[in-house]
Amino acid sequence: MTAQPKDPVDAIVEQWAEVRPDLDTKAMEVFGRIFRLSRAMGDRMEKAYAPFGISRGEFDVLATLRRSGEPYTLSPRQLSATLMLTTGGMTGRLDKLERAGLLRRSPDPHDRRGLQVTLTEKGLHLIDETVGVGLSAETEALSALNAEQADQLADLLRELLASTQKSLH
Repeated sequence: MTAQPKDPVDAIVEQWAEVRPDLDTKAMEVFGRIFRLSRAMGDRMEKAYAPFGISRGEFDVLATLRRSGEPYTLSPRQLSATLMLTTGGMTGRLDKLERAGLLRRSPDPHDRRGLQVTLTEKGLHLIDETVGVGLSAETEALSALNAEQADQLADLLRELLASTQKSLH
């Protein structure tokens, strides 16, 4: 009699072991959980930001501007690069955030063809409030681990991310 799977990834791995015992499914165990965790946390973060009228993607734009420091201004290209978005995807987010009065776009004084995106006072207040709410949701999820485990996981994920990014270049 087999033990009950601990999570859906265990069940998937067990199924593969039955039909393809020749496969080494360790990577599937790791990345299957990373993908599922990413989706679950994405959903959790959307719920955290919804009361503020913004999505996780819109939060990311505001947070990027806030982290850039005063005067909280970046070009759309800098935002796109930081957020790994196409310029088309960025335009939709900027349009919505500008309509909500959370940022403004203005001509770049150093490049006649360029634009600058700047956090408004309203956007600054909103991001300062929502960053705490989002961090609380993440901290709550991470509380399943002790501090040492959380540090170890962060280190392991940093190594894994670095190695996968190297292989893309």
